[in-house]
Amino acid sequence: MPLSEPVKRRHLHTRTVTMQGFAREDGLWDIEGRMTDAKTYSFANHDRGRVEACEPVHDMRVRLTIDMEFRVHGVEATTEASPYRICPEVAPAYKKLEGAVIGPGWRKTVREAMGGRAGCTHITELLSAMATAAYQTLFPERARRSAEAPPLPDRQRRPSWLNSCYALREEGEVVRREWPQWAKD
Repeated sequence: MPLSEPVKRRHLHTRTVTMQGFAREDGLWDIEGRMTDAKTYSFANHDRGRVEACEPVHDMRVRLTIDMEFRVHGVEATTEASPYRICPEVAPAYKKLEGAVIGPGWRKTVREAMGGRAGCTHITELLSAMATAAYQTLFPERARRSAEAPPLPDRQRRPSWLNSCYALREEGEVVRREWPQWAKD
């Protein structure tokens, strides 16, 4: 169902976030994120002189290289457009996240390593959101490998994603239909 018809208004700003996942030929996975901010009007900027309408004020990109256990093997961050000339200087610092594992506590790990003056607000935000893209990229392959593995007794454990959102709540129709052993009335 689409949003309701808005009150008459004027478009001022667009933030675009894209994330893509790739299977590499070496067995690792690349998760790439990009965030851009653009205004619909031109404005003066001390470091850039002038930022034209629809030209990115911010354009940040991140590539995480991970394995099947979500361990980060590589981090590459870049700032292609920013309001301040010095913004790109912090990008190499994101290598601090190499060795970290994407999973519960990922946002906290990113924030502790790169929050505040240690990093770029926008790259840090992007990294936090990239955890979901990593999961969406690897989940089908992990499920395929799991289906090929011999059954283990702990396969009957409660799924970690149960109650992670409205659709996957124990009392909901999706869990009742797809995983009835975990459904609650």
